[in-house]
Amino acid sequence: MNHLVYYLYMYIYVDSFHCLKNLKDMVTFFSLFTIYPFILPFLCLTVILYLSYAIVEQFQQRPKGVAGPPTYPIIGCLIPFYKNRYRLLDWYTHLISKSPTQTIVIDRLGARRTIVTANPYNVEYMLKTNFDNFPKGKPFNEILGDFLGNGIFNVDGEMWYKQRKMVSHEFTARSLRDYVVNALKEEVENKLLPILELMEAENRAFDLQDLLRRLGFDVVCKVSLGFDPCCLNESLSFSPLLDAFERASQICAERGAAPIFVVWKVKRWLNIGSEKQLKLAVDQIHSSIDDIIRERKIKIREENQKETNKDLLSKMILAANFDEEEVRDMVISFIMAGRDTTSAAMTWFFYLLSLHPEIEYELVSKELRFIEAETLTKYEILKEMNFLKSCLCETMRLYPPVAWDSKHAISDDILPDGTRIKAGNRVTYFPYGMGRMENLWGKDRFEFKPRRWMQESEEEGTEQVSNLYKFPVFQAGPRVCLGKELAFIQMKYVVASILKRFQIRPACSDPPVFLPLLTAHMAGGFKVFVHKTKYN
Repeated sequence: MNHLVYYLYMYIYVDSFHCLKNLKDMVTFFSLFTIYPFILPFLCLTVILYLSYAIVEQFQQRPKGVAGPPTYPIIGCLIPFYKNRYRLLDWYTHLISKSPTQTIVIDRLGARRTIVTANPYNVEYMLKTNFDNFPKGKPFNEILGDFLGNGIFNVDGEMWYKQRKMVSHEFTARSLRDYVVNALKEEVENKLLPILELMEAENRAFDLQDLLRRLGFDVVCKVSLGFDPCCLNESLSFSPLLDAFERASQICAERGAAPIFVVWKVKRWLNIGSEKQLKLAVDQIHSSIDDIIRERKIKIREENQKETNKDLLSKMILAANFDEEEVRDMVISFIMAGRDTTSAAMTWFFYLLSLHPEIEYELVSKELRFIEAETLTKYEILKEMNFLKSCLCETMRLYPPVAWDSKHAISDDILPDGTRIKAGNRVTYFPYGMGRMENLWGKDRFEFKPRRWMQESEEEGTEQVSNLYKFPVFQAGPRVCLGKELAFIQMKYVVASILKRFQIRPACSDPPVFLPLLTAHMAGGFKVFVHKTKYN
């Protein structure tokens, strides 16, 4: 019993107060109980009501045969969850691999009932077959609402459909594709490659992940806003806007991972700790983008409504279907979607390639060597880089930019594997775990083998269709990522431009740590040296 009391103490007390990092925060927090005496009774009542609800939920026992961690009355699987809180990905993967259905149920105090699945049939059912019953839902909107507002990645229903309709038209237009390639060419040739030349000449170790994130942020801001934040320069100077995005996304990710969700809500209400930092970051983002929107509207009016810019912001303003706040929220969503996803994939790609020089040799000598640098901007050339695409897909199978994604059931349901869903349950599909399932990828599932994608692409029919749901890194169904092809264009262009000139080698031999936030990345960055390629 002592260990149970200890874990409850650590779980509630430490998690609640770790945000009070200085004396000022602590004085502010505790003085509130004197200024507002109703707060303490209110918090006590909230805890009592929540415990009562948890007791009812926990005594509705998990159906026999449904896999999951050890679960106890009232607290559920709180103890094993807390023990594994820093390795949830591998813990979930282990539990799912032992489940006959590749699905587990997580019941714990402080969170709603969660179903985590790596079963492609369940994924297809959620994302396509019964799409309407599995929206992102209010819990998801609450976590990201302060940051993403009512942008396309944080809404459902009519609001989502309205934005999706407009965006899908723009993302399929050749003009946007050409605009993206031109933005890439300018950033890579004028900024990225000169920095790599300098690092090679000085034999200096640097953080490749940070460099690629800066590149991604510059490109996505150009495409979304028609604005260059100039994060990628020789000095790699501090960028307030980039820093605000990074702080906001990190704190929102911490909200989603909080063992007891009421903690961050109380912190937001009191405006202390990380929630205070989130508000400051979001205010800065909103202020910066609002200024850009107003300036762009003035410019468009002065030019008599002529579409002089090809960026998404100008197109949304000219469409006149959205108010200023909707435009701002949509732009923030675009930046978030394109800011770290491609840079994360490329970071892990270069790491894996450094472990497999034979694959690097094959890629450079057989596919990239005979392509002139000047032709890399041609869409047809980029599209034909099939082995490079296979390498990127294999990278994202092992290290997906989004490790998991959750929906919330509107009504009771039953997944194809027989798992029963209650209204309000969180249902999570799990790309990280799916990439490690033997029944999906074979006994060599932990190995980096790009050729597996070349073989599957040659097969026809159901196998290729099923890849959408056993490899859902770009989602699937009605919410499939509209920027999927643009993402591959960006990754292919950047990777090919680097590999035709350089080799990337890690600065140390320690294995990197995969850290899942809103988008996953390498914990602590990826320190590397760059050398002239020897394959030309």
